[in-house]
Amino acid sequence: MRISLITLLIVFSCSVFSQDKKPTAVQIIDKIKQNTGVPWREPTVDVFKAGDSTAAVTGIAVTMMATLDVLKQAAAKGHNLIITHETPFYSHFNPDVPMETYHDPVYEAKQAFIKEHKLVLWQFHDNIHAMKPDGILTGMVYTLGWKYYRDRKNELVFHLPPTTLKDMAKELKEKLGISAMRVIGDPDASLTTVGLAPGFGGFARNRELFQQNGVEVLIIGEAHEWEMGEYAADAVTAGMKKGMIILGHIPSEQAGMEESVRWLKKFITNVPIEFIPAKEPFWVP
Repeated sequence: MRISLITLLIVFSCSVFSQDKKPTAVQIIDKIKQNTGVPWREPTVDVFKAGDSTAAVTGIAVTMMATLDVLKQAAAKGHNLIITHETPFYSHFNPDVPMETYHDPVYEAKQAFIKEHKLVLWQFHDNIHAMKPDGILTGMVYTLGWKYYRDRKNELVFHLPPTTLKDMAKELKEKLGISAMRVIGDPDASLTTVGLAPGFGGFARNRELFQQNGVEVLIIGEAHEWEMGEYAADAVTAGMKKGMIILGHIPSEQAGMEESVRWLKKFITNVPIEFIPAKEPFWVP
């Protein structure tokens, strides 16, 4: 049976068109779910937070925290899918009373910008931490250069060359680009073993790591001062060889989301992907 030239051209044109067609946001997220290497956690906060999940994706912006500043940068660059590690609307879990109920001006300004620029926001928190190894921790360890110092039994413990608490704080501040950092403990205390707990782990998890055999300094993102802060201060007053470095939440996990861009580019190749760092909001007078 003969196939006319016109038919061939139509088939070829349709093929080219289908290859050039941009994937939707939900198709991108489905690819992510298929490539984490672990069963997808449910229930989870890793869901679409704003926008139309069926919208075609023109570009992907990956960030640690989808601040309004990050959203403005993403929109200016033509990226309409924002993958954020932390929630864009100020509550890790959905609040009992939705923010729109309060007619909060900050919330409304952010939502207005999202709608005006037709942005789609999706959170990637629980399942990047569930990856083997933890995706956030992988990026932090890579940036700090601690890959070969990791304890064989505990991925959060590192045995480093001898240093002091003061010098360790300076090294972290430089490598992670931190402007405002807080430290508890004797600045001249020597140390070799640290526990690294990015983000906000909560008192129970942080206390447990703080008391691991050999851990002299706990490095965290943030904590309630009346829990872990007071606990670490009391340990120092009690004469224990302990200290704590509080990096700030953003710098404690930012490198993890930057690393995730390299991972995403392995299986998402038909739309541009860019890491947009969230700015540390604190400054020292």
